[in-house]
Amino acid sequence: MAIAYKDERIDFRANINQKTILERAAEIKHVSLSSYVLTSSLKQAQIDLAENETLLLSNKDRDLIMNLLDNPPEPNEALKELFR
Repeated sequence: MAIAYKDERIDFRANINQKTILERAAEIKHVSLSSYVLTSSLKQAQIDLAENETLLLSNKDRDLIMNLLDNPPEPNEALKELFR
């Protein structure tokens, strides 16, 4: 079994109130503060990336795009000029 080594470090500053909240949440989950912050941050990062990388279309827009892909319009003069 391969072991993933943690050899990168992330540092950040928090005020006492923020740190206390994070420590309390880590206690509730029975994990270290570092583990809690890393796990929580990764979950949010995955959500943020998915939101940024996913395009949601209405059925009408999806059908329009699929139709354009299946039946592309003839190139106009500007497009033809671009490829000369």
